[in-house]
Amino acid sequence: MVLVNKWDLIDEKATNSARDYEKELKNRMAPFVDVPIIFTSVPDKQRIFKAIEVALQVAENRTKKIPTSKLNDVMLKAIETYKPPVVRGTPIKIKYVTQLPTYTPAFAFFANLPDDIKQPYKNYLENQLRSHFDFQGVPVKIFFRKK
Repeated sequence: MVLVNKWDLIDEKATNSARDYEKELKNRMAPFVDVPIIFTSVPDKQRIFKAIEVALQVAENRTKKIPTSKLNDVMLKAIETYKPPVVRGTPIKIKYVTQLPTYTPAFAFFANLPDDIKQPYKNYLENQLRSHFDFQGVPVKIFFRKK
């Protein structure tokens, strides 16, 4: 989570200045665009409690455990929608996914050719996990293993 403090000292605030500055920050932090950004002002007591609420939500997201059955239902549908690429004439088949017991969310995808899955498809799977299970502000690790 990113806190932008001293927001009260900005003299030339336009209607969309916070939104524009947030967009610029996300461009600078790319590829980490899933980080919550909060604009605060301590003397004016603006959004201080919101910052604490978001921090607690991010901490909860970090410890979130997804049941394997629900994880497979959602992710296998996403894999069916956008299939992994074909490598040397052999289609990559992802059969199963499970969450690993780690400090931050980590997932193991079991496939027939795990070493041939490239970064763009890994990014797709990570984005699907984030959108379906709300892992905002938390690093997500994805591993591929031989089935």
